[in-house]
Amino acid sequence: MKRVLAFLRRALQADGQADRVVPPSGFTAQLTLFAAGAMAFLAVFALALSLAAGRLAERWGAELAQSATIRIAAPADQQQAQTAAALRILETTRGVATARALTDDEQEALLAPWFGAALDLDTLPVPRLIEVIETSEGMDAAGLRLRLAAEVPAAVLDDHSRWRAPLVKAASRLKLLGWSAIVLIAAVMAAMVTLAANAALAANAQVIGVLRLVGATDDYIAQAFIRRFTVRALIGAGVGMFIGMIGVLFMPSGGDETASFLTGLGFQGVHWLLPLLIPPLAAAVAFGATRMAAKRTLEGLT
Repeated sequence: MKRVLAFLRRALQADGQADRVVPPSGFTAQLTLFAAGAMAFLAVFALALSLAAGRLAERWGAELAQSATIRIAAPADQQQAQTAAALRILETTRGVATARALTDDEQEALLAPWFGAALDLDTLPVPRLIEVIETSEGMDAAGLRLRLAAEVPAAVLDDHSRWRAPLVKAASRLKLLGWSAIVLIAAVMAAMVTLAANAALAANAQVIGVLRLVGATDDYIAQAFIRRFTVRALIGAGVGMFIGMIGVLFMPSGGDETASFLTGLGFQGVHWLLPLLIPPLAAAVAFGATRMAAKRTLEGLT
């Protein structure tokens, strides 16, 4: 590891004579700066997407795993009695922290997005809902279903497992997609830097030939290209990262009362430090890509 760091430090040290081999401006410089800046900008949003998806998966998993719902679909004249019976069963069920029947106003609020705010529950055979909050140990859902079937035949227990698993799986895959996008962005940047380095090497073939005649080694020449393109990538990625972080900073926030994913896209806490790793990683990608391109091209010019 020390050898690698020493080589990188030596390769990035300024050398005015060697730097003349690489054109300080022109197509290759603009391409490298633009590619690094654009890829860093996209990487910031891909990172924000991945982290937000991870938070979403954790929140959905935690909230739905500790809650359940019991639906009492009984005739109107039996609904109150069966609701009371179900609440008595829940009071003696291990793993249940709290249980309460939702009020008419709460059920109207739940149905309002589909039926409108003027919904009158008396006009519809709406089942009574019981909200169940579990303890950290959890409850025996299968055993509770058997007790409810025996004593409250109109009760249906929903432990949210059929909803929780697909949601958590979707959020986890979205997180994986974000990290895959970052890898793809790094690969595209490496390809762009390689093209720019090849173009610069080809344009300076005659200069390289003269340097060889006066005793310059291929390592000396390659380090000049590596140094210049690595610095360009570092500067371009730094600018792109800064613009990307400003964009993420001004993304709308949905607050704690909403589960909207897009309004929660952003960084939280120490995660704001993660984008700072993008410029040095971009420089490392440019370093590796330019080194390979210079070695291959210089061997071809022999």
